[in-house]
Amino acid sequence: MKILGLCGSLRSGSLNAAVLRSAAELTVPPRELVVDPGLGRLPFFDAEVEETALPEVVAELRAAVGAADCVLIVSPEYAHGTSGVLKNALEWMIGGGEICDKPVALASASPAVTGGDRARAWLAETLAMMGARVIPQELRIPQATRKIADGRITDEPTRAALAGLLDDLAVAVAEAREADGTLTS
Repeated sequence: MKILGLCGSLRSGSLNAAVLRSAAELTVPPRELVVDPGLGRLPFFDAEVEETALPEVVAELRAAVGAADCVLIVSPEYAHGTSGVLKNALEWMIGGGEICDKPVALASASPAVTGGDRARAWLAETLAMMGARVIPQELRIPQATRKIADGRITDEPTRAALAGLLDDLAVAVAEAREADGTLTS
């Protein structure tokens, strides 16, 4: 099972990037987690550019989403929503349709007690409109500065919850394959 990891933060010390790094550590064969190199490399969405000359970096993102069995999106919360960089990436993905029917899990880490609730809610609504299969299980990491250090999740219950989310994503992939009539592995 190939998981594509997308991080909605560009900051080098991002709590959410730390969650994605920890997810990669917890992913063992036959699962594989491939982390996107950074959504900041995408140009601002422009429908005319999409129609006339799709940027190579956008084609690469769409291909990565298409090649993955599922997607794990980890996002900070900004102004009661997701980050601009992640919103931009989603706008580029709409036209390709690769995320349609793809199982997607959401996670967020925040120094606040809300744990990024509004960002995840915004993402769930947007992804559902795009046709993604957003799984109901999600990971909320409130007061994340107490649970993340040196770029990794250090809090064992939070690491266990992340491992559980990856398991839930695997179940969603198996269910999607069964519903689509493809082999489960």
